[in-house]
Amino acid sequence: MATKIRLQRHGKKGKPFYYIVVADSRAPRDGRFIERLGSYNPNTNPATIDINFDKTLEWVNTGAQPTDTCRAILSYKGVLYKKHLEGGVKKGALTAEQADEKFQAWLDQKDGKITGKKSSLVSAKEEARKLALIAEAKKKEDKAAAVAAKYAPPVEEVEEEAAVEETEEAPVAEAAEETPEAPAAEEAPAE
Repeated sequence: MATKIRLQRHGKKGKPFYYIVVADSRAPRDGRFIERLGSYNPNTNPATIDINFDKTLEWVNTGAQPTDTCRAILSYKGVLYKKHLEGGVKKGALTAEQADEKFQAWLDQKDGKITGKKSSLVSAKEEARKLALIAEAKKKEDKAAAVAAKYAPPVEEVEEEAAVEETEEAPVAEAAEETPEAPAAEEAPAE
């Protein structure tokens, strides 16, 4: 029986969620399967992959062929690299301790990349949020200025009021001019 490691689709339309399963190659995509190895959720960023590493390695060593997408997932999780290292141990190129050290170093490097990506995504999200708040504040100020301009008195009324105030001040100014002349005249004969 030819076995495949493949994805079994679940979830609603537009939001897929997959189980990673071992199934007979003749079985339908979402039909019967032999064993469920894990799950894959591409809706999160980065994608969430949860697999039973030991069972998956056992099936790969037994001869189950992964599909292209599952091959990428297994490579990402290190199952295929572990199989490669075990092949080197069987041939005598490596000792089991060296293979374990190489695999652990690879896992540490992979974890560093994943945490770096997560932190960069979080910082980019925070930066976008700050920019959105600044843009929203500017938009709010512009709207407040537009409302203030809408309810401000028209310019024509202000000019008319200024003209009325000038005409009222003119007679007062003429009266003020006449009064200083009179004391000046009085002061002149006194000298």
